[in-house]
Amino acid sequence: MYFLLFFTLACLSTCYCRTENDEKAESMCGLLRQSLTSTSVSVEIDKKGFHRDVVTTVEFSPDGPSDLQALVVHKWPRGIYVDPYQLASLSEHTDWQVLLDSAIDLEVPAHKTVGLVAFVFPALHGRIPRLLKVTVPVHGRYHEPSFDGKKFTSIDLDPPELLLRTGKCTQLSYLDPHTIVDAPCTADNSSICQWARIQHKQGQASFQLPVGDGLLVIPVCSATLLVTLVCCVALAKTVWKHQLFTH
Repeated sequence: MYFLLFFTLACLSTCYCRTENDEKAESMCGLLRQSLTSTSVSVEIDKKGFHRDVVTTVEFSPDGPSDLQALVVHKWPRGIYVDPYQLASLSEHTDWQVLLDSAIDLEVPAHKTVGLVAFVFPALHGRIPRLLKVTVPVHGRYHEPSFDGKKFTSIDLDPPELLLRTGKCTQLSYLDPHTIVDAPCTADNSSICQWARIQHKQGQASFQLPVGDGLLVIPVCSATLLVTLVCCVALAKTVWKHQLFTH
């Protein structure tokens, strides 16, 4: 009899704990869901020429979970690149770190490269800022010359993805209909975590880079060859005269 009573109390206690934990998890997931709904992302491009700054602004919900983590995912087209050495230097003086999905060759022209993905990890330091700005410097690659008279080429940047997560929300099914994606947990890339992606409808940002005029290739090469020949002839005459005077 005592055994049955003890067994019944143990079952009730276990059920109560599970119910209480489920309620806490659902509550924390509710805060995360609210952050996914009310958090917004915008991007703008500063500076001119081949060296630009991509400024991402995140406006957080003030009622999000206290341990909220954020991840900004940039998918760069092949026409631009980021300098990993510059990013490493900047990370020492900023509150964010960048993880690149592949190695970068800084000298390759645009038509011989592929795009890359940059994972930007802002440091929230256990608090949720109302407004977060992350500035990533990007650089334009040299493009093939144009043969149709165009002097500029357009670089289109897709809006960055904002991923959010919290360690207190483990039942991600509570976040439906938001999309759950796998991404690195930290900039060290030591493990993969599940993140919830916010839904936003911001359009593309774009800027233009100058390109060479392909119609000038033959005239420029011909003029360069002619000038080179003239200089070689003049130099040869000077050397020949110097040898005559020496003898």
